[in-house]
Amino acid sequence: MQKFLEKKYIWIPTIIILGIITFIFISKITADNDPFVEVEKIERRLIVHKVNASGKIQPEEEVQITSTITGWITEITVSEGDTVKSGQHLISIDEKQYRPVYNQALSQVKSASANLRKIESQLDRTKALFSQKLISKQDLEQIETSYEIALSQSDQAKASLLRAEDELSKTRLTAPKYGIVTSLTKEKGEMAVGGMFNPMVLMTIADLSQMEVLVDVNENDVINIDVGDTTKIEIDAFPDTVFYGIVSEIAHTAKSLNMGVQEQVTNFKVKVRILSPPNKIRPGMSSTVDIITETIEDVLSIPIQSLTSRPEGYKEIFPENKNNNRWSKREKQEKNNINEKSIEVVFVLEDKYEDTNAPEGKKYALARPVITGVDGESYYSVKKGVDENDLIVTGSYRVLSKELQHGMLVNYENNFNNSPEENEKNEND
Repeated sequence: MQKFLEKKYIWIPTIIILGIITFIFISKITADNDPFVEVEKIERRLIVHKVNASGKIQPEEEVQITSTITGWITEITVSEGDTVKSGQHLISIDEKQYRPVYNQALSQVKSASANLRKIESQLDRTKALFSQKLISKQDLEQIETSYEIALSQSDQAKASLLRAEDELSKTRLTAPKYGIVTSLTKEKGEMAVGGMFNPMVLMTIADLSQMEVLVDVNENDVINIDVGDTTKIEIDAFPDTVFYGIVSEIAHTAKSLNMGVQEQVTNFKVKVRILSPPNKIRPGMSSTVDIITETIEDVLSIPIQSLTSRPEGYKEIFPENKNNNRWSKREKQEKNNINEKSIEVVFVLEDKYEDTNAPEGKKYALARPVITGVDGESYYSVKKGVDENDLIVTGSYRVLSKELQHGMLVNYENNFNNSPEENEKNEND
């Protein structure tokens, strides 16, 4: 009997302990049925809206040296990388076929001028004789006609000389402005092909002290960009270095890619002037530009990942009392019977829902429609729908997009009471 009692005293505590463990286990299983969410406290921040684009470095000003005549290149006085000044001799083209034409035109001018002077002298004598009535008017008119012909021939000869002189001058190419020779496409002995349309580029001269980035901006973003907007520039050749610039020009005509296909892209060319470009910068370098289009200080903000959507049938009117900013039971019952557009919402954590207090360690997730404003890199500004210090659900994505419903109990990690230095990261950093 005593042994039985001893065993009884041993089993009773064991059963009690097992019961407690079972209760805790069942409680945890039950608790696990409620989703776990990540939360963040709504705060005021600096929101910076940026338009990201990529492109190539190019000089703001560059000139292409071309030839309007065709001939063999007899001399090149510079090399790539050389600095040139305005008027400096660059390239000589064989003048063999142009020098004789010039000399002939010059000879014709001299001959026509001599003939004109001869007829001018005859005209003067004829006028004197006519005034003395020693010759007829017909004789005077005849010499006047000869003078007009000689004058016309002289003018034509001078015009031919000017054309020949112009052609001859084109055999000597000079620099139109100060700059650096950034490309040289021909060598001495090669042919320079000229023409008024699509002449061959022989050399390129650019001022590398004034550089810009030519970027492609999507049509949906270009409407937000204005000339004078500030930018941050990253050049692939200069890692871990940020340069600054301003928008200097926005194209008025679009450039479309993949035309005729479903994936057609419409972009606009935007020029961004680089402020204080580095010395070793070169045309053609790849670059990424963040164009800052709008900056708003001290504005309510929500993380981008906290914004989700729900059917429009969950109607809201943004009442003054946020505690009433909830969908009614009737609306929730009817949500499966409506097929309307979606609205943007966030889920706010609260301790009470429809006069029911949340169990300890849990909160109710209540959907609130929001009106967002300017979007930054990580946050949206909020115009309406939430208040400062509200706790909103930020993750996970699966829970936010598929599982979470209005009025659902959730588990959460209580880390939102940390210091601002620990929890807040200003997206402007």
